[in-house]
Amino acid sequence: MHRWMLALFLALPVPLAQAGPAGPDNIVATFSIVARDPETGALGCAVQSRYFAVGAVVPWGEADVGIVATQANVNVGYGPQAVDLLRQGLSAEAVLEKIQAVDNFPGKDGRQVAIIDAEGGIAVYTGPTAMYWAGHKKGKDYSAQGNILTGPEVVDAMAAAFEKTEGSLAERLVAALEAGQEAGGDSRGRQSAALLVVQKGAGRNTNNDVQTRLHVDDHPTPIKELRRLLNIQLAMEAMRTSRELMSESQTSGALEAATRATELWPNTSDTHLNLGLIAYRGGNKDQALAAMRKAKEMNPLFKGQLEATISWTDSPPLDGAFMKKLFPESN
Repeated sequence: MHRWMLALFLALPVPLAQAGPAGPDNIVATFSIVARDPETGALGCAVQSRYFAVGAVVPWGEADVGIVATQANVNVGYGPQAVDLLRQGLSAEAVLEKIQAVDNFPGKDGRQVAIIDAEGGIAVYTGPTAMYWAGHKKGKDYSAQGNILTGPEVVDAMAAAFEKTEGSLAERLVAALEAGQEAGGDSRGRQSAALLVVQKGAGRNTNNDVQTRLHVDDHPTPIKELRRLLNIQLAMEAMRTSRELMSESQTSGALEAATRATELWPNTSDTHLNLGLIAYRGGNKDQALAAMRKAKEMNPLFKGQLEATISWTDSPPLDGAFMKKLFPESN
């Protein structure tokens, strides 16, 4: 092949399904799912894309108000505008109509947006010029949508996984992403993922309605990393549950929750220390010693962690004989 022909060949556009770099900044090609848990009132959105920091652009929501995903030839303003209108009491369908009516920015026909209101009403739009393959699938209390996907099998797989998965809304949303990726996902590849779940009073600490907000901004396997982060959060919730049950003298339930935390987050001293304290309070000092020794191996500052944890959890102090076994080097 002549050099000029080779140069021309290399300069030709790469077919979309093989393209590596993310597209222009205004194209948020992605697959997402928005959903509502009718039992708890939780609202959530999970998203993955070959796009940097997709969590800063696509998911928007407010507890007891609604959840929104805005993507494709994205108008980011759709997110806060939709939430504000939902807060005013408009239905998802009415909100979609209003935000589109005031959209005077270029590329309107290439947008994709999904909205769920607090009552479970759903409105979804996939513009006729959204990049192929683009589409959505609505079900009871959810909508799965995407653009520049390998095909409709992606949203079909997401819908099926969401419907059959048990657990919290966050777990069901991530399961839907995993299924979408397994079915083909974004035809350009992977880069970032995010998860947002809002529920009144369900957030950590005081006065917080954000039950889950996790962002993976740049990672070779973002959904896998998102699952890891979610497992950490679930482990933290399990540890809290174990302490609450222990305070109510429900020892077996407390041990079960504490053990579950170590399974979800196995490589940290936090979960093993928590299991050790729960076992100690339950009278099983052998199990407590084994768990705390494991925690000690993981954290060179374990003694300080132990003292601080006993203090803030109001756990009883450990007896002298137990401490000598745990810290034989201090004897």
